[in-house]
Amino acid sequence: MPRPIALLSLCLVLASMTALAAPHKPSAPKPLPVPKERAVSTHHSVTIDGRTIRYTATAGTILLRDKHNSPIGSMFYVAYTKDGVRNPAGRPVTFLYNGGPGASSDWIQMGGLGPYRVNMRNGRATAPAPYSVTPSHDSLLNDSDLVFIDAMGTGYSRIVGKGKYKTFWGVDEDVKSFAQFIYRYLKQNNRWQSPKFLYGESYGTTRSAALADYLQDQGIALNGVVLQSSVLNYFDWMPGSDNRYIFTLPSYAAIAWYHDKVPNKPASLAGFVQQAREFADGPYAQALWQGDRLRTAALDSTARQMHEFTGLPVDYLERANLRVSAAHFRKELLLPEREHVGRYDARFSAFDADAVSSRDSFDPSNQFTGAPIAAVFEWYLHNVLKYHTSRIYKEESNKAYKKWDWKHDHRARPYVAGDLAAAMRKNPYLRVLSENGYFDLATPFHETEYDLDHVTLSPRLRRHITFAYFDSGHMIYLNPDALKAMHAALNTFYRETLQADAGRPSR
Repeated sequence: MPRPIALLSLCLVLASMTALAAPHKPSAPKPLPVPKERAVSTHHSVTIDGRTIRYTATAGTILLRDKHNSPIGSMFYVAYTKDGVRNPAGRPVTFLYNGGPGASSDWIQMGGLGPYRVNMRNGRATAPAPYSVTPSHDSLLNDSDLVFIDAMGTGYSRIVGKGKYKTFWGVDEDVKSFAQFIYRYLKQNNRWQSPKFLYGESYGTTRSAALADYLQDQGIALNGVVLQSSVLNYFDWMPGSDNRYIFTLPSYAAIAWYHDKVPNKPASLAGFVQQAREFADGPYAQALWQGDRLRTAALDSTARQMHEFTGLPVDYLERANLRVSAAHFRKELLLPEREHVGRYDARFSAFDADAVSSRDSFDPSNQFTGAPIAAVFEWYLHNVLKYHTSRIYKEESNKAYKKWDWKHDHRARPYVAGDLAAAMRKNPYLRVLSENGYFDLATPFHETEYDLDHVTLSPRLRRHITFAYFDSGHMIYLNPDALKAMHAALNTFYRETLQADAGRPSR
């Protein structure tokens, strides 16, 4: 019987080879655990504008669900609600967040808008721990209840069940997730009748502008939107465009003024900045638009005028062909001192080991302030809010930024100033406050002015947009004096917004 055995052996070998050649289908990932929604509440008080406010702090999570009602994400938040409010319709609620994309909300929470803040040296490096923490007497809690939200993949916000981060990491995906969170928070806490505000910083302004229109279409009309250090148009910085140089020159002027680099320095920063605006939009823009046709005499004349505003050497400006990037300005301004200034807040400066490189090696405004915020917020969660977990609080997610889907409204990059204008046309009571730091090179204030001046609003609706300027940078609250000024501006904005409708009684 040798032949049948041989055939059987051959069949087994062929079957084995076929199995090896067949493509391997990876097994579907197992669903992640779905935690229960959690809320831990503690009770506190803070004095703001001379009045004591008793409030409840709630650190917790809200589950987000897909179209099949299956949990796919858990978003972490910290809410501060004033105690003893009988009628929620008379008490606003504000949803706050930072940007990135991929940043948690601890910066605006511990910077002073929440009821506690980290004490840091103003415009200089803060010594390592132990850090000083104090009640924030300039908190927004006197005007509104506050809900600080961590974007998905930051803080304690994470995917659950069969959720995937690509469901959340994108301009439109992010808007939908925040909209669902806001809807669920309003529903769970019976805040449908409360006046509603959004407060975003940096990319958080991108989120707010698109979110305002999205919420409006979902039946949630907002009373107000606060934009701190805005980025509303990602097309302003396209290659070949001179807009970036026009938009940043007034910021260069403000920073040069701060560091005493301006020839014949005037006393008024605001007045000097206005002169820089007029030069940037007029002679400077006209010179740039000529491109390679610009004559030598005009190049020299414009460079000398730029020197009066920026303090940069005339020969350097001519070699740069009048076009100085923010990165180069940060390095060049204090080059004689072998120092460079910060991107987020150019009041901060630091020694740079390489005095001949055209770019700096780090951002002092980020390095000098990030550690105190991170350490204190971890301490605050555990010791003050009594929120205990073994999970690591993720301040930033570089992975989220790298994998972000930037498409929006059929465009490869987001232009959301138009979304905000659309929301204002659909809801003619909506008001907007644009907060800007003079020394911010990440989101220059003149760019925000341009974007909000070109959204095709009627004169009446255009008056619903107001601007405020502060002697600080991107994180306006890092300057205690600017925080006080910002608090006063927010008091005015909330009061006027709530009184705008003659039929609404003032609080």
